[in-house]
Amino acid sequence: MSATASGKFIDDETYSRIMGFVAGMFSGVAKNTVGHPFDTVKVRLQTSQGTGMFNGPLDCVYKTLKHQGPRGLYLGFTPPLVGWIAMDAALLGSLHNYRMLLHKYMYPEYEKLPLSGCVISGVMSGWTVSFIAAPVELAKAKLQVQYGPQTTKYKGPIDVIRKVWAEAGIRGLYKGLVSTLIFRSNFVFWWGSYELITQWFKKHTNMRDPAINFWAGGLSASFGFWTTAYPSDVIKQVVLCNDKCDGSFRSWRETATQIYRERGIKGFFRGFVPSFLRSFPANAAALAAFEFVLRTSGAKPS
Repeated sequence: MSATASGKFIDDETYSRIMGFVAGMFSGVAKNTVGHPFDTVKVRLQTSQGTGMFNGPLDCVYKTLKHQGPRGLYLGFTPPLVGWIAMDAALLGSLHNYRMLLHKYMYPEYEKLPLSGCVISGVMSGWTVSFIAAPVELAKAKLQVQYGPQTTKYKGPIDVIRKVWAEAGIRGLYKGLVSTLIFRSNFVFWWGSYELITQWFKKHTNMRDPAINFWAGGLSASFGFWTTAYPSDVIKQVVLCNDKCDGSFRSWRETATQIYRERGIKGFFRGFVPSFLRSFPANAAALAAFEFVLRTSGAKPS
């Protein structure tokens, strides 16, 4: 049994379920602090296709620093800071809970949740967090693509939400939901590779758990997830930032067709370098923080 702040006791399973969400909050802080500048460059490259505004990631960084200073790399920082805390709490908290539920009811004969259970729980957690992620990523993306005084339509994340709501209601806030669900379906590769890499390190190295979590988190995010999920992320960002001339929304299929028609296959990998570079340190730090909080809290492992 574990004690709460009020002095009452809860069972270990309930305590572990709660701590999954708490650990996810720490993960969100770590991820956003490390990864946001990379994400800003990625989004600007993704959404400026065909404009000639940037010649590549380094040119984007140079022009951003020249015209906006370091603050330019952290535009839109607040919604993902708050959002990543909420999203990682939902993502990793639900992941931890789904793992516990699958282990208890679908794989009770296993001492540890098998790879199939890790994959299923990963995809389910991705779909769960999508309902929080869609409006958060909308606000973040619309702020990040504001470049120059002529494009400062939004003053901040609350202003984005307010104006989008006024123009299109809740449908406007969730116009990227389908794209977000498709994008996060690629979590099958992330959590599957995370489990495989973790087990490999435990079997073939003498590294401690924090180091294993760091390296497994970074490698699985970079090579397992982003190399497979990136094209759907490009489509998602364009859906979030570009509407039709009549103010209606482009569908996932329309956007994918538009990108291919204008840029070909390479259009689906615009901004890949900063995204790939960001994915390792941001997710390595995030998963190391998540697993560390779970271990030190004494939560029941999934």
